[in-house]
Amino acid sequence: MELHIKRLTQTAKIPVRSTAHASCLDLHADAEGVIAPGERALVKTGLAVAVPPGFEVQVRSRSGLALKQGVAVLNSPGTVDADYRGEVGVILINLGKEPFQYKRGDRIAQMGVYRVEMCPAVEVEVLEDTERGAGGFGHTGV
Repeated sequence: MELHIKRLTQTAKIPVRSTAHASCLDLHADAEGVIAPGERALVKTGLAVAVPPGFEVQVRSRSGLALKQGVAVLNSPGTVDADYRGEVGVILINLGKEPFQYKRGDRIAQMGVYRVEMCPAVEVEVLEDTERGAGGFGHTGV
């Protein structure tokens, strides 16, 4: 399988894996900007992707940015659907204490390709019982 990627700008960088066995490809900013502490921004990549049917691209935070600067993908994982052909943007939030400055070409997130089971939603009158039942948030003591 291949993930087809189209540059929408001359400066966009094609995603690559940082290591041979990395599960995700690094995404790069295609502009520069600053995100103040507590603020969020849509950072453009200058790329569009053609995700094969039955798959999705998930956009995730980079662990180094999250740990060292408090910058994360806000809607992690962000989803790029198989029928979307627009520009891939990354919603970053700065949870750190200092402004986060990014430049064109900086690694801002990572993306992986994942299989999606396309099952229909079917309304029923009764759900099957389980041991847990309707026990929700914190019911197991954690």
